[in-house]
Amino acid sequence: QVQLVESGGGLVQPGGSLELSCTASGSILSIGAMGWYGQAPGKERELVATITSDDSTNYADSVKGRFTISRDNAKKTVYLQMNGLKPEDTAVYYCNANARFTRYGSFVSAWGQGTQVTVSS
Repeated sequence: QVQLVESGGGLVQPGGSLELSCTASGSILSIGAMGWYGQAPGKERELVATITSDDSTNYADSVKGRFTISRDNAKKTVYLQMNGLKPEDTAVYYCNANARFTRYGSFVSAWGQGTQVTVSS
């Protein structure tokens, strides 16, 4: 089992910044790709950014140049630095991680509980 705990959401004015973090716990041998997904009211959950175990990153077009994803493997933590926030960034942000528990086992995908980000003046 993998548990993901997110933090860092909140209310921020347009143009402001927030940093989200997500830490994995459990009997984890290794973690593969990690990522952040956003779900705005009435919409589907969408990819925001992902990062592989060798730090290759991928971003949604809407956040390129404003958001930065990073990870600390020793802490089993993934971060999302959000700069230049816009009202349309308002969403619940979910952390995702793919973890493996044994050397030859498959990766299992896990989700955090979500953290609310609201961008409003």
